[in-house]
This record gives sequence, structure tokens and C-alpha cells, in this order.
Amino acid sequence: MITPRTKILEILTQYPDLEPALIEKIPAFKKLQNPFLRKTVAKVATVQQAAAIAGIDVNELVRFLRQETGQECGHETEGEALALNHVRPDWFSEGRVADTLDVRPMLSAGEHPVHEVIGRLRQLPQGGILKAIFPFLPVPLIEKASSLGFPHWIEEEDKEVLVVWFHMPEGNA
Repeated sequence: MITPRTKILEILTQYPDLEPALIEKIPAFKKLQNPFLRKTVAKVATVQQAAAIAGIDVNELVRFLRQETGQECGHETEGEALALNHVRPDWFSEGRVADTLDVRPMLSAGEHPVHEVIGRLRQLPQGGILKAIFPFLPVPLIEKASSLGFPHWIEEEDKEVLVVWFHMPEGNA
């Protein structure tokens, strides 16, 4: 049964014919046709995170996926929207940027950047900011960083470049 915690790769592996419908529902997922991104992002992204990427309600996406795969749609799901910050926060200042990481070369090489990003976050000075550059919205990574106490701000430079600013709050060392 597809739930908010089901991984996108699990769904696409079990239901390969679902890919066109999923891309139509979430155009950003067209990038998953890239074998490197499919191996990294789809492997860790959940339905809940995909809903956040698409800006739609997680329950709506679960119902859509269940309907497309012939699963019963009547069950309530336990998903809740992820809190993604697209508003410039008070803690942001260019002068506080302590590190910059462009993860696009890592993704092109088939590497998943989560360990590198988390490692760099842990090295930030208190009040410091990490500027991380992505070709798509990295919801699983943002969710992981948030669970570790690192607030974020998402800034879309264009359709192919997103900057996620992560902050090391005072007292979070």
C-alpha cells in the first residue's frame, strides 16, 4: 500500500508504467529520467517529500498514486505537509555565509550529497550559513537538516538552479 513514507524508487520499480503519469503530475520529476538522479534522489525521496517538491497536499498525491496503481483509495493517510521556507529569514546575511557547496557536480557523478552537506553543516560556526546549490528542490536533504536543528531558506535563481541557505543557530554547536 502506498503511503506518505513510501520511496519514489520503490513505486517506480514496482509500477514502471506509472512514470509518465507521475511526471505529468509533478513536472520536476522529469529529471528522474537522468540515471544518476534516479539512483540518488528517487532512492531516498518519499511520497511526502515529492508532494512538498510539487507544492501539493501529500494526501492528494497518495490518492493519485493509489488510483493510478489500482490500490484502494478510501484509507486515510497519515501525511502532513513539510515546512519549506521560501521567505528570507531574519538570520540571513551575506556576511554570515561561511561555506558554499555546489552539489551539481556530485549529482552528475552519481553521488548523493547528503553526507557532504551534513558534514559541512556540522562544521559551521555558530550563526554561520552554508550556501548549497542544487539543480532541483532537495526535500529529503532539507528534511534531514531540519531534523538536526538547521533552519533553511530556499531561493530559486531559475528553473535549473536552487540555492538552499542553511543556518547554524546560536547554541546549536
